[in-house]
Amino acid sequence: MKILEVKRYSKNTIESYSSIVKMAIQFFEKPLNKIDETELHRYFYHMVHTKKVSYSYQKQIAMALKLYYREVFDQNINLEFLFPSRKPDRLPVVIARKEVLKIIEKANNIKHKSMIAVVYSAGLRVGELIALEIKDIDSSRMVIHIKSGKGNKDRIVPLSEKTLSMLREYYKEYTPKRYLFEGQKGDRYSSSSFNKLLQAAAKRARINKNITAHTLRHSYATHLLENGTDIRIIQKLLGHNSIKTTMIYTQVTEPTLLNVTSPFDD
Repeated sequence: MKILEVKRYSKNTIESYSSIVKMAIQFFEKPLNKIDETELHRYFYHMVHTKKVSYSYQKQIAMALKLYYREVFDQNINLEFLFPSRKPDRLPVVIARKEVLKIIEKANNIKHKSMIAVVYSAGLRVGELIALEIKDIDSSRMVIHIKSGKGNKDRIVPLSEKTLSMLREYYKEYTPKRYLFEGQKGDRYSSSSFNKLLQAAAKRARINKNITAHTLRHSYATHLLENGTDIRIIQKLLGHNSIKTTMIYTQVTEPTLLNVTSPFDD
């Protein structure tokens, strides 16, 4: 995927697209330029109906494969019609503050606790978490520098005092070299490993919801809104291009709806 590097795609996009192409090659067990469009349609049917991929991942598969054919084989294939026609209108999964604390408490060690705390306290995407380097934590200014986030954009988010305290304890014990949270071989931690440790901690905390890194991000935004933070500030903190994306949280926290008393309680 050197072509994508030259074209300045973000690291996360390059890794995601590379993974999608490798998965497709493994499925067909032959080079993709030997695949006709009918076989590609069968692959999409498999991913949607057997693998049950999400709306956004289905769209990402189509975009990645279309780009791969164009850049590698100089072949323009029509995959736009395989984009899902309508995004499901679902509200984000949000957990309470006390549930976040329970999950952190039930994490196995200070490294896992710190990772969960960083994601929640700064509202990070999992790709942003694992890309963090030690130098991105600025304790003098109390900020975290997110580099090459979604859309290949940098941003600054506040660093929590409690999170900094946990990070200092973690650093003394694990002494990472470059990345803030390293894998076993000193490289970047994997996003799948983080979600597994997060789900294991949530299970031990007896929280019966499908908890992922994005659940923590959703909860961060929702809790900020509940505290009275302006929606446009939340937009900047989350790195959203459009305010429309951030507005979904107003449906979760609408005070007039949350304060309605059920007639059953009367």
